[in-house]
Amino acid sequence: MFNFRIPLDRWVTKAVNYLETQLGPIFEGFSTFVHFIVDNLKDGMLFLHPIILILLIAGLTWYMAGWKNGLLAFIGLLITENIGLWVAFVQTLALVLTAEILVVAVGLPLGVWAAKNEKVDAIIRPILDFMQTMPAFVYLIPAVMFFGLGLVPGVVATFVFALPPLIRLTNLGIRQVPKELVEAADAFGATDMQKLIKVQVPVAKPTIMAGVNQSIMLGLSMVVIAAMIGAGGLGENVLRGIQRLQVGQGFEAGLAVVILAIILDRITASLGVRKKKAQ
Repeated sequence: MFNFRIPLDRWVTKAVNYLETQLGPIFEGFSTFVHFIVDNLKDGMLFLHPIILILLIAGLTWYMAGWKNGLLAFIGLLITENIGLWVAFVQTLALVLTAEILVVAVGLPLGVWAAKNEKVDAIIRPILDFMQTMPAFVYLIPAVMFFGLGLVPGVVATFVFALPPLIRLTNLGIRQVPKELVEAADAFGATDMQKLIKVQVPVAKPTIMAGVNQSIMLGLSMVVIAAMIGAGGLGENVLRGIQRLQVGQGFEAGLAVVILAIILDRITASLGVRKKKAQ
């Protein structure tokens, strides 16, 4: 149709190569940081006897989401340990928690900033639309180019894929805080930081926790995809089952992912529910 083709692919490749060359030490430092968090989380959890960790997780679920969910978590974790997927389960949990730490560290401030600044919101909104409509597999390409194969690109891809919901819902939650409360804080001479910490964030907590919950669920949906670039964990077992047509192995690993998703969902969702009840 046109004699001229926009060389978008070459522009992107040159940009990535430039960043890789200029920011190589930063990427290496970030990779070391991610490995430090994941390895310590994983080693700490594996240091405990599986029964002890199962009781701790089930107890936390019981406390946060009720005895029924605690009992369900206990049974699910016992099944996971019984079918020989405990180490992979812990690896996946460490990966998801690390990605979520990064999501909260980046997404929460950006969401607050977007809620308080219309120009920032106007800039961030189309970027988030782009991030959420981009196929998940595409995130693996720059992650592998910058960090190679292994755990770190899996965490990075999971982080990018899971980031938008927290930014959006934090932005929404802060904006939905009643103006009367903000005006009352102004009347008492509260600073912007005091209003944010003592008024806006506590009131918006249910919406923010919904964003945390959604980002964790999206992170878990990346487990199998991240396994394609060597992230390991339960996704590797699912992927191996698919490649070898071993339905049973794939089902077991998939069931373990579902158990982990239910536990994390119940724990994070209960925080927002408790806040609503308290109000």
